[in-house]
Amino acid sequence: MEYTAVLSSIALVLGLGVVAFFVLKKKVIQKNLNIEEEHLRLIEDAKLKAETLLKEAQLEAKSRLLEMKSNFDAETEETRSELKKESKRLLARAEKIDLKEEQLSKREQTVQRKESEIQKKYESATIKEERYNELLEDIKKELEKVSGLTLEEAKDLLLKAMEEEARHEGAKLIKKITSEAKENADKEAKKIISTAIQRYAGEYVAERTVSVVHLPGDEMKGRIIGREGRNIRALEAATGIDLIIDDTPEAVILSGFNPVRREIARIALEKLISDGRIHPARIEDVVERATEEVDITIKEAGEQAAFDMGVHGIDPELIKVLGKLKFRTSYAQNVLQHSVEVASLCGVMAGELGLDIKLAKRMGLLHDIGKAIDYEVDGAHAIIGAKLAKKYGEIDSVVDAIASHHEDKMPESVYDYIVQAADALSGARPGARKESLENYVKRLEDLENIANAFDGVTNTYAIQAGREIRVIAESEKISDESAVLLSRDIARQIEENLTFPGQVKVVVIRETRAVEYTKK
Repeated sequence: MEYTAVLSSIALVLGLGVVAFFVLKKKVIQKNLNIEEEHLRLIEDAKLKAETLLKEAQLEAKSRLLEMKSNFDAETEETRSELKKESKRLLARAEKIDLKEEQLSKREQTVQRKESEIQKKYESATIKEERYNELLEDIKKELEKVSGLTLEEAKDLLLKAMEEEARHEGAKLIKKITSEAKENADKEAKKIISTAIQRYAGEYVAERTVSVVHLPGDEMKGRIIGREGRNIRALEAATGIDLIIDDTPEAVILSGFNPVRREIARIALEKLISDGRIHPARIEDVVERATEEVDITIKEAGEQAAFDMGVHGIDPELIKVLGKLKFRTSYAQNVLQHSVEVASLCGVMAGELGLDIKLAKRMGLLHDIGKAIDYEVDGAHAIIGAKLAKKYGEIDSVVDAIASHHEDKMPESVYDYIVQAADALSGARPGARKESLENYVKRLEDLENIANAFDGVTNTYAIQAGREIRVIAESEKISDESAVLLSRDIARQIEENLTFPGQVKVVVIRETRAVEYTKK
């Protein structure tokens, strides 16, 4: 029974298993069918999408193709247009070239024709020139026969007439220009110069070219000479100055080119005389101390001159050279005092003209610096001074003013002319300079002789100590215009042949008199 129940249970289980199997199998089959349908559906969708994409791609390709074709057509049309324009330009240019070529051909033909005509004219002109020269020679010969003059004599006569006419016209022009310039310039120039002279009140210091030492008695001369002249030789050797001991009572004359050495010798000799001990060893010691004193004096003199003029920044060595001018004279005028005077006048003139007063004073103070060493260096003192100033760092304008104040170098700036004018004023004022009677008379005679040598001059008078010369001219030979030329010629002749301080004024006087008598 139990066995049957077991078999029944087994059969039941097996039946249930078979049922479950078939159910499960059915579900699997159904699922597979569903999957297949899904696959088919997906494939169908994919096909539809692919067809859609293909159609869209074809449309896009067609659109792009159309766009590219449009662009290509546009670019092609633009290129064609440009090519057409370029072709037109080339055609126009070719036409122009052809036209120019045609014109050049015509011009070349014209030139050739003209050249042929010119050649014919040249040949004709050559024949005419030869004929003209023959006629001219015949006329010259005929003129020489008629006039009685040769060709060269006629040329000289014509040239002289033309020269005289040119001089006459030149004199008239010079007179006119001079008159116009004087109208505008004289008044202002006189004002500036007179102002400068009035505002400057400098002392006049005159020194001799030799130094004289006074002695307490004539017996001192013997002591100065010493036994067998040893004292005087020692003094001359130490100072480089010649001692002149002659019959002049109670005086010894010191002579030498170097003014500084002459001053050292004067101081040393005075010290020896006052001390009374005169022998070679003592002389050397006293000369050395005198040299130190003079060096100090030179430096102080240069510094004082620069301080008085308000000129600063001068090199110390140049200050010493400036101080040496204290012992230098020119026509008995002390050169340092003259330099200070010129600096003052330069400052006044620069102030009146609205220029740099300090710069003008510096130029005036240093303008004669070359005279301090002109006995040691060859050359004009203006050039020496310019080189010296440049050596010690002075600016170019100052160097140029020094070099040009006597026109050793041509003046360039207004400052150069100011220094020239101030130098002339300082040297030319009354009493500034002295000269010997013989030189004075000789200079006056030379002035009068130079003027008298000119044709048409009747009398000449040198006045104002030779600073002015009055020339009386014949009115029949000298016209008003010729008088201007005569005064200039006389002035140039004086400049070339004479050396003189300051300036010489040349005045030509021409007088015309008309005389008539009454009748009864």
